[in-house]
Amino acid sequence: MIVNEINTIIDANHMLMHKFYQMWSAGELDLGVLQNYAGQYFHHVDAFPRYVSRIHSNCLNLKDRQVLLDNLCDEEKGDENHPELWLRFADGVGASREAVINANLLEETQALVNGFFELANHSYPKGLGALYVYERQVPAVAKSKIEGLKKFYGIDDPAALQFFEVHMSADQWHSDECANLIAKLSHSDQQIAAEGAEKAAKLLWNFLTGVQKHFASHCKMCAA
Repeated sequence: MIVNEINTIIDANHMLMHKFYQMWSAGELDLGVLQNYAGQYFHHVDAFPRYVSRIHSNCLNLKDRQVLLDNLCDEEKGDENHPELWLRFADGVGASREAVINANLLEETQALVNGFFELANHSYPKGLGALYVYERQVPAVAKSKIEGLKKFYGIDDPAALQFFEVHMSADQWHSDECANLIAKLSHSDQQIAAEGAEKAAKLLWNFLTGVQKHFASHCKMCAA
């Protein structure tokens, strides 16, 4: 089954395996690193509804579009849209909203945003594969982040953690729905979805590598 093949691709590049997130989970990052990370990753979070919108627009089946529409509404509807929730996380780690919104993007951050747009624009199956890569990883990543923030950084304000709390539950459902949509694709389109998934997994991994590399001087144990 193609979804199992894509899961293998994801597991080989799972964000929780990256040293940056392992250091987060162990409390080995200075708060300044989290502030810089917040400023970089915000631009992926801010662009994410537009990725979904383009995938939705490329989908020809009404019922499948309705599934994607639910995802899109969760991303940006109302005052507690996901970019706003991320800014509350930034507030919680002491990063100003202005600094986050106007952050100078690392090359890896720009590549992440541009790469996801390219995948979303390419075709419905390739965009769907990219979307699934993100949705499948986020619940576990969000849980790990919450645990690290509470245990090592003294951050337990519900507003600061809300982005991750929401994604622990919502993205589990979105992941399952994406898997179902991929399973409905033709064999050739499933292969295209797998290509999109592999590309997206590498973009996310390389983004974390960029954050670690550029902000390493602020890490407590980067020399370890």
